[in-house]
Amino acid sequence: MAQNIYDRPEFFAGYSQMARSVHGLDGAPEWPAIRALLPDLDGKRLVDLGCGFGWFARWAKARGARHVLGLDLSRNMIERARADTSDPDVDYVIADLDRLELPQASFDFAYSSLAFHYIEDFDRLVKTVHDALLPGAHFVFTIEHPIYMAPSHPGWSVDVDGRKTWPVNRYSVEGPRTTDWLAKGVLKQHRMLATTLNALIEAGFTILRVEEWRPTADQVAQAPDLADELERPMMLIVAAQR
Repeated sequence: MAQNIYDRPEFFAGYSQMARSVHGLDGAPEWPAIRALLPDLDGKRLVDLGCGFGWFARWAKARGARHVLGLDLSRNMIERARADTSDPDVDYVIADLDRLELPQASFDFAYSSLAFHYIEDFDRLVKTVHDALLPGAHFVFTIEHPIYMAPSHPGWSVDVDGRKTWPVNRYSVEGPRTTDWLAKGVLKQHRMLATTLNALIEAGFTILRVEEWRPTADQVAQAPDLADELERPMMLIVAAQR
């Protein structure tokens, strides 16, 4: 079973104050890049893996999706999503993605935002999603970039030229990483970039697009703190098709 960090009071309190928690999709700087990769959702049946507060599920339904199923391990997340959603065609269910079971050939689109780096058995999850999608269906997800994930002690340092840098070690040693982010002892699962992409290929997906997300010049001008994201990739965006 995946670690249910989001139901720890201190973690949930910190997460609830983040811009993406307060402002939803508009508070996520990577959202424009994700949106550019989304297929037409009109009349589609969707599954949102790690749905959080339900921001994407509600957005998709407002864009014409026929039905959206949001799944999340966190009871806190699901309760908040249900409280903020009034549409009967958006359902939320508590589910452990490491043990996920979905009906075969039931969805036209699968989506996930920043959830898969918590999953230990990524191969199993990808195969489950593949089998749950109809032929030709799309799959778009984001995860923490493996360069961001890999270090034993992630954090900035300063090189000999006085430049901020992100040291990477143990990149080829895949497996658990324990970090302190919003709370102590947050467990994540590091995989190399090739491992992530090959899992999709082996499950039968065709990879359509891979983005090592970085902010645009306009985004940095509006939010100078985003300049740090130009020093190393923090996020990976993948679009695939069954």
